[in-house]
Amino acid sequence: MKIVVIGAGAWGTALAVQAVRRGGHAVQLWAREPAQAAQMARLGENARYLPGIALPPQLTVRGGAPGEWLEHARAADLLVAAMPVAGLRQTLTALRGCAAPLAWLCKGFEPAREEGQGGAASFFGLLPHEVQRQTAPDLLAGALSGPSFAQEVARGQPTALVAASAHAVVRQALVGAFHGGALRLYVNDDLIGVEVGGAVKNVLAIATGLADGMQLGQNARAALVTRGLAEMTRLGLALGARAETFMGLSGLGDLVLTATGDMSRNRQVGLQLAGGKTLEQAVHALGHVAEGVACARTVVQRARRLGVEMPIAECVVALLDGQLKPAQAVAALMGRDPKREIL
Repeated sequence: MKIVVIGAGAWGTALAVQAVRRGGHAVQLWAREPAQAAQMARLGENARYLPGIALPPQLTVRGGAPGEWLEHARAADLLVAAMPVAGLRQTLTALRGCAAPLAWLCKGFEPAREEGQGGAASFFGLLPHEVQRQTAPDLLAGALSGPSFAQEVARGQPTALVAASAHAVVRQALVGAFHGGALRLYVNDDLIGVEVGGAVKNVLAIATGLADGMQLGQNARAALVTRGLAEMTRLGLALGARAETFMGLSGLGDLVLTATGDMSRNRQVGLQLAGGKTLEQAVHALGHVAEGVACARTVVQRARRLGVEMPIAECVVALLDGQLKPAQAVAALMGRDPKREIL
């Protein structure tokens, strides 16, 4: 297969490496900046985002803007968009009209925009498939998601992912590109559910990191993960997802990994907030994007618009906005009235 990966961050690089190692595919990895591509080619690794992982010599690394990679994208058998959700709209717009199946790796909601810059629907921020519907509805597209740290995939450690799309050709292309060896792919046609799980788990991981940083105990961690899963499911159902999707890799699986794994950037934000750092200090210390910070407000906005109750997410937003201190957020959640254990 001819595979073009657009975006040379940790996750894009890890999957490009996996595709070459697993199936000997012809893979092009495109960095945004030519200087980054030149450095990667010279060092034989992505020193900035994935240090210590040797790039296969068969992997082609290039750098440039859409005008430089678009011709290669049009000739590909599979396109992988490997950038944060904030950059997805520009990439999809450039790819309009491409016949190759496309999958994005980002997890989150597009940042909310002001009214008058895209219509009322854009004001609340969109999931990736909603961005695609606006910008390039002709594309055969979907998502590759699930519980995964890029470093472990790049090292060849066992990982299971889900290829999600309404189009069988997209699911099949992803399986053909990446399934095998230490990487196992499952398929799912519930793209909405997979995207909601990938987005909301980042917000819940901030809450779990906060609880662990405050040394609230493993009981508290279990309660946050369990009730967070209920919040995630409620929002997904309201947006048109299926409940069973949230019991799978992109729901429960990704939530457990991101909430409890110390390589999780979103968990690290919660840990550092519990340690007394400001949000600005916590994000700066990471040096990478923490999608939960970027999309927490959008998650709550969309939940409110749909009449969905998400008290944990609400507390995370209040914490990030400086309206609550960590101890106050815990008190707010524990002080809620008794309820039946239902979604």
